Amino acid sequence: MSMGRIWAIFLRYFYHFGKFDQISEIFFWPTIDIFLWGMMSVWVQGEQGPTSDIAILILTGLVFWQVIWRGSYEITMNILQEFWNRNMVNLFSTPLKLSEWMIATKLTSLAKIMITMSFSICLVWVLYSLNVFQLGLSIIPFIALLTASGWMIGYFSAGIIVYYGQRYQMLAWMMPFIFAPFSAVFYPLSALPAWGQAIGKWLPTTYIFQGMRQVLEKGTFSYEMFWMSVLLNIGFLIVTMTFFKVMFQRSREKGLSRLE
Repeated sequence: MSMGRIWAIFLRYFYHFGKFDQISEIFFWPTIDIFLWGMMSVWVQGEQGPTSDIAILILTGLVFWQVIWRGSYEITMNILQEFWNRNMVNLFSTPLKLSEWMIATKLTSLAKIMITMSFSICLVWVLYSLNVFQLGLSIIPFIALLTASGWMIGYFSAGIIVYYGQRYQMLAWMMPFIFAPFSAVFYPLSALPAWGQAIGKWLPTTYIFQGMRQVLEKGTFSYEMFWMSVLLNIGFLIVTMTFFKVMFQRSREKGLSRLE
């Protein structure tokens, strides 16, 4: 494994950040979401009275959802960029290993997650004077677990895209939102119907957002939810990364040029 090749791929993808479409994407959508959801949650909180914590709960959930979205999006979008640029064959005809590419995309997603998170947290503070850092030090394991969940979703989507090609490119945008209704991002798991709760209990994201709300509402950190999320994240991440590698190898045997 070559750190030089990993760093080169990281720079290749991170340099896209300087383009207008990348900058607007990272800052525009979080701004719109935070403004719209923030106005709604502040209004609802005003209707329910000053003791309601609905604004901080919704906005914290929204900020942390950006981590999952960005983690998944960076993996699938970088695959699609190679398709669109007709560069897939060129890239993997070099000594670059798939594992090196995977590490580089993880580093890229981490860098952009930090940028998005920093911007979103500051925006919530400026617009609504709400402090996401009320979570204290628990914010660190929450971000780490949500990043792993984003990668899990991203590798599953990328595995399908890298085998079947661009006709499934909509998964890059759709897949995270398929998980969102069952992840208890803005409401407790108990709000879902029985069949939805059954799905939610198998998702690592559910335990993260439930644990986050427990810290905000009760001031206690749930180690049970934390370890459930850790175990599910590890298990699903291993499965989805293996799935991606298998699908990539099968696609390579068929010929990567067919995808371009």
